[in-house]
Amino acid sequence: MAIIITLLLGAVIMGLVLLQPYWRRYKRQGLLKQPFPRAWRRILQQRLPFYRVLPTDLQLQLKQHIQVFIAEKKFIGCAGVVVTDEMRITIAAQACLLLLNRPDYYYPKLKQILIYPGAFMVKGPQRDAAGVMHQQQRLLSGESWGVGRVILSWADAKQGAANPNDGRNVVIHEFAHQLDQEKGMATGAPLLERSTDYQQWSKVLAKEFNQLQYQVAAGEVSLFNAYGATNPAEFFAVISEVFFEQPHELAAQHTKLYQQLSYFYRVNPLSWS
Repeated sequence: MAIIITLLLGAVIMGLVLLQPYWRRYKRQGLLKQPFPRAWRRILQQRLPFYRVLPTDLQLQLKQHIQVFIAEKKFIGCAGVVVTDEMRITIAAQACLLLLNRPDYYYPKLKQILIYPGAFMVKGPQRDAAGVMHQQQRLLSGESWGVGRVILSWADAKQGAANPNDGRNVVIHEFAHQLDQEKGMATGAPLLERSTDYQQWSKVLAKEFNQLQYQVAAGEVSLFNAYGATNPAEFFAVISEVFFEQPHELAAQHTKLYQQLSYFYRVNPLSWS
């Protein structure tokens, strides 16, 4: 009898696991049928200048992504922060910019967004130039964890939204890491559409990464933040910021890199007003 009960419980659990994707899709379809709240639309229009230059179809996509994202992800205030709709919409809109033209995809590993009022201190292992690991304290504006968590400074997230043309955006940076971490450790090679795409991706990005490292070492000016020379994962996050915020400069100075990012992100910001 105990064996039968165990088998039945196992079958029920297995059934729930198998039905979970269908239930999630059903809930998302219900969310997308709901009108986008007027107050949320005002926040988009007033706080996120990039929204106003998107083509109409991408504006609609972005609003739908925001609805699902906010329903599925938990926003947690830290160090006295009380989470508001302005915070949710401002962060969600920038995070969902990376998801345009990706149907039914919403950072599957991500569960929580932690919001600090400003830059926050973290202590952890850090590798120096000689490859030696040290325990260091660092002041950060954002951090992405592969275990389903993104941590953000609200001051920096708000500033990044208000200035969409400087090539610096902490939300885009950390959520690019989330895409990279979907397969495990961040390596600068996120999941691509086809396995055959990796050869060209690696060739182009390795060349550009090496060039940035050389420029930083030589003290030369680059379109990219010097932090991108730290490792390939940071390079991918940094160039993602530039792709969305300075596409004309990127396409003119790094044509092949722009093409790779446009293919990966499935959008062409050059065509946006």
